Amino acid sequence: MKMLLKNFIANDEGATAIEYGLIAALVALVGVVAFTALGGTVSKAFTDIASALCNGVQGTWTAGANNAGGGTCA
Repeated sequence: MKMLLKNFIANDEGATAIEYGLIAALVALVGVVAFTALGGTVSKAFTDIASALCNGVQGTWTAGANNAGGGTCA
């Protein structure tokens, strides 16, 4: 019984898969946090570019609802 318990504690099969799983979960978490943090900045950048292009052709830019989902240039 003592030998069986000792072998069970010393057995490290499957540890690599668990480590890779933990690393993948950490990478996914960092990705979600980064995309959430940068989402507003990227959206604003595209809105600013669209507005500048519209103004470049002497149009008037009207942003979409909550400044998301596009807009119109008239």
